[in-house]
Amino acid sequence: MANASDTRSGRHAVVIGGSVAGLLAARALSASFERVTVLDRDKLPAGPATRRGVPQGRHVHGLTARGAAGLEALFPGFLDELTAAGAPRADALADYHYYLDGRKLATASAGTPNYLATRPLIESLIRRRTVSLGNVVITDSTEVVGLLAVDGRVNGVRVRPVPGNPSERDLDADLVVDAAGRGSRAVTWLTELGYPAPEETVVRTNVVYVTRHFKQEPDQPGGRQAVVSGAYPENPRSGAAVRQEDGQIAVFLAGMLGDEPPTDAEGMLAFASTLAAPEIAEFLRTAVPIDDAAKMRNPASSLKHFEKLDRRLERYLVVGDAMGNFNPLYGQGITVAVLEAELLESLLRQGFDQLERRYFTGAAQLLAEPWALATGSDLRFPGVEGVRSPEGEAAGQYLDLLRVAAATDPAVGAAFLRVANMLDPITSLFDPALAARVQPAG
Repeated sequence: MANASDTRSGRHAVVIGGSVAGLLAARALSASFERVTVLDRDKLPAGPATRRGVPQGRHVHGLTARGAAGLEALFPGFLDELTAAGAPRADALADYHYYLDGRKLATASAGTPNYLATRPLIESLIRRRTVSLGNVVITDSTEVVGLLAVDGRVNGVRVRPVPGNPSERDLDADLVVDAAGRGSRAVTWLTELGYPAPEETVVRTNVVYVTRHFKQEPDQPGGRQAVVSGAYPENPRSGAAVRQEDGQIAVFLAGMLGDEPPTDAEGMLAFASTLAAPEIAEFLRTAVPIDDAAKMRNPASSLKHFEKLDRRLERYLVVGDAMGNFNPLYGQGITVAVLEAELLESLLRQGFDQLERRYFTGAAQLLAEPWALATGSDLRFPGVEGVRSPEGEAAGQYLDLLRVAAATDPAVGAAFLRVANMLDPITSLFDPALAARVQPAG
């Protein structure tokens, strides 16, 4: 039987950023390269802990059904490790109180297993599994300050230690993957090397959100694993109360279009009292906090169209938020990173020829679905800036009726949540059999 290394056609790959997207990219690369080096500016913690480079780490996270299935395939046994660490497993309909457009969905099983864990726990388990691959090394406290390229192809990166050390060195690489998130300098580096900047689609939502953690008591919140209250045009506020590991409940409050949730206890309660889900405010009235509230802003969703470039720097790829930054209210980020890692691993099996073209074309295709799902919901709000189409408006009118039907028909609610969990495509919501339930004949 051949050794795993016999199938590796590359020597050394570098990943910029030790985020979830970066770690999953390293996992994908490990099958095709002798060595993979992940570089991150932060001093990375040994276990679950928030860190400066992931400011969203204190806010509510979790794994959608599709994201969970993908992680299990990439790291067999991962979900058992997650539950062993205390992360609750929950069906997004049977184990939630889910409020859609102000109405609570009819309860049933949607076949959508979610894993309700903090971002630090998810990331730490992925980091541990990635390092255990054997040919992946994570180097922290290291900043990438530029790309090295010869004859139109990346051949390394320039790095320096942080903080405050001016000394720089060059690190050779046969492939570089940029997973530096929203702080990525991909566009700047490409233009400095004489390459065109990609077009960018932007949808401005001006989301502000707040999270605080509380001690968990029996039968909270609302006797469910989670309570979710989504925003809708008549009320651009949303919120959630979610069980997590270590006996805690995270309360998440968000406002769109500049509607800013407070961070003090009285203000959070008043804000929660305006949501469709009464369980969240009810919980806050007696909840015992275990930390201070954290606030974050996400002015816009953006998608960079690398697939449209007529010239590309060879052997340089971009993943995660560096390519597509999605509205955090829909919880798609980790799932998108999983999908990109699956794509990258699959393409590398076919070799390195035209890898950039094949990757960016494939990434554009897989991102189209989550992008449409998120921005389609955002563009329902008249104040959100973005391009609208007559076709989108017509689909939106049907989906408004679907949301109403989901309150009384569990099959409709399950179909909606399977799409939200990225198990089924958006087109499944327009299936004639489902449409008959949304708009009954006569």
